[in-house]
Amino acid sequence: MKGLDTVNNNGKTLKKDIDVEINDLFWNNYRSLLKTIIIPYQYEALNDRIPDAEPSYSVQNFKIAAGDLQGHHKGAIFQDSDVAKWLEAVGYVLAEERDEELEKKADELINIIERAQQPDGYLHTYYIIEEPDKRWTNLYDCHELYCAGHMIEAAVSYYKSTGKRKLLDVVCKLADHIDTVFGTEEGKLNGYDSHPEIELALVKLYEVTNNKKYLNLSKYFIDQRGQKPNYFYIEWEKRGRTLHESSVFKEPNLYYNQSFAPVREQDKATGHAVRAVYLYTAMADLARLTNDEELYTACEKLWENITNKQMYVTGGIGSTEVGEAFTFDYDLPNDTMYCETCASVGLIFFAKRMLLMNTNAKYADIMEKALFNIVLESMALDGKHYFYVNPLEVSPKASEMNPIKKHVKSERQKWFGVSCCPPNVARLIGSLNDYIYTVSNNTIYNHLFIGSKAMFKINGSRIELGQVSKLPWNGNVTYEINVSDQVEFSLGLRIPYWTQGVFEIKINEKPVSYSLENGYIIINRIWRNGDKVELLLEMKVQLIQSHLNVKANSGKVAIMRGPLVYCLEEVDNGDNLNAILIDTKGAWEEKIVEFKGLGELIVLETTGYREQHINDNLYHLFENNIVPTRIKAVPYLVWGNRDIGEMQIWTRYK
Repeated sequence: MKGLDTVNNNGKTLKKDIDVEINDLFWNNYRSLLKTIIIPYQYEALNDRIPDAEPSYSVQNFKIAAGDLQGHHKGAIFQDSDVAKWLEAVGYVLAEERDEELEKKADELINIIERAQQPDGYLHTYYIIEEPDKRWTNLYDCHELYCAGHMIEAAVSYYKSTGKRKLLDVVCKLADHIDTVFGTEEGKLNGYDSHPEIELALVKLYEVTNNKKYLNLSKYFIDQRGQKPNYFYIEWEKRGRTLHESSVFKEPNLYYNQSFAPVREQDKATGHAVRAVYLYTAMADLARLTNDEELYTACEKLWENITNKQMYVTGGIGSTEVGEAFTFDYDLPNDTMYCETCASVGLIFFAKRMLLMNTNAKYADIMEKALFNIVLESMALDGKHYFYVNPLEVSPKASEMNPIKKHVKSERQKWFGVSCCPPNVARLIGSLNDYIYTVSNNTIYNHLFIGSKAMFKINGSRIELGQVSKLPWNGNVTYEINVSDQVEFSLGLRIPYWTQGVFEIKINEKPVSYSLENGYIIINRIWRNGDKVELLLEMKVQLIQSHLNVKANSGKVAIMRGPLVYCLEEVDNGDNLNAILIDTKGAWEEKIVEFKGLGELIVLETTGYREQHINDNLYHLFENNIVPTRIKAVPYLVWGNRDIGEMQIWTRYK
């Protein structure tokens, strides 16, 4: 999978300093699935052609806005973004290999989008169709800037892969229009988006066009957020204190959209989890490009709060369905949580931006955790069914009959009325090559262990680095250096947190000296063609405990092996999983099994205990009646692919 570190200009490919092509035993399955199943399936879903699935209406809305069809806007007010994310994913797929049929579908869709765009550059199907005289009057609810941001990201991806400018020209016209509407100058609106996205997108547009106006506009949106008087209350008053029919609240909630204070003053993640991490991603981008130390410090504080106090063991974030939001430190319920897929995708975006400023393994560790245990888990192995919410504990009966758990599904869905998550998964898998390496100060850093061939330019020298990885099942990683001449540079290899610092490193089968910096082995030497590096990372079963303040996990442990969280399923262990107890001193057996849709994987087995039910009374005197039982755990990323039943990650222990 070629990295989008290549830029196409009028069909000519201009190489940058990093070019990555993935070839990995584990990831090749998902690469193939993306092109052959996921992208075509999502195209059909966006066109409302999946039987028994919730309709999208998103392509239909663009056709109505373009004048190709008659009718009213349907679906969520931000439905345009699903089309944009699909187009972005297509761009990544085409960067790997041109596909005339897929490109034709994308071009036809882009033509519709171009026709829907208004003469002044405005683009948002709801307002074009339903309320053209009320544009930019409800930033709190109506996602105009959010949809614009996703369309910009799509245009950048498609332009880089194909060299075609049509969509890029559309979004430049749109961004130019936005620049005439918003700002601190007289006559402009002093507002910003309730759902951050435009900020990070404008950075991407700046990087591909080199037009500083777009960077400055992003900076305006970042700096304006949370200023007094608050803009959302100003526009609410202008509307007669009304919100859109889809609003979660009765009046503006400033914590919900991270506008309660200027971003540099925020140190705890609050509100809607997706909005939060999209905002923090943009903040990190801006801090990097403008050398804003104050903004970087705010990013670091927010990162620490999320990952040390408000993140699930899976890399999921968002503790409550109400507002799809963070709640408070250590509030991490397993059965009513939210853990939206998009939120973990956004967390990965944030991690990557932090890595670009400060190469520290803690960012890549979380990037890896969220990737394996939320992003992949959210999609069925057939590429056609998805979770929006990613639970850590499921009881099918509770999901069906308990109103506060109705959002927790026991099986993946074909599509959603609000279907932001499936195309988000597609675009992340499509751009995965951009997350494997970075280069800083003549050091090549390897963040994710994914088999690949990468090309680098350091001090004028061309370096080819081949990586062979056996993750996530085996901790063996090997590298081969190919250079035309002897070249001096450093190689930085992440030592993941799950190794507990246990690893071996050799070059050409001999021990090598190294330094350890921020979780990375740093090897500096004069490299010769054919040099081979062997990295062996210890990968064993580990039992994980929560902080004592995480009350939901009191008396329980989670099972991990390498980067993977494991879980118990009813299909393997029977019902009433809550009655099972893990023997913390017991030995674990690792068994290689065939799993349909993924190939070989490792399941874990041990002997533990099961609490016996011998009294039918609702309450009765305590009886300690446990018997030995066999326990089987499977990787969380594959749960729910066999049968509907109970599932849990956190299990009692003895």
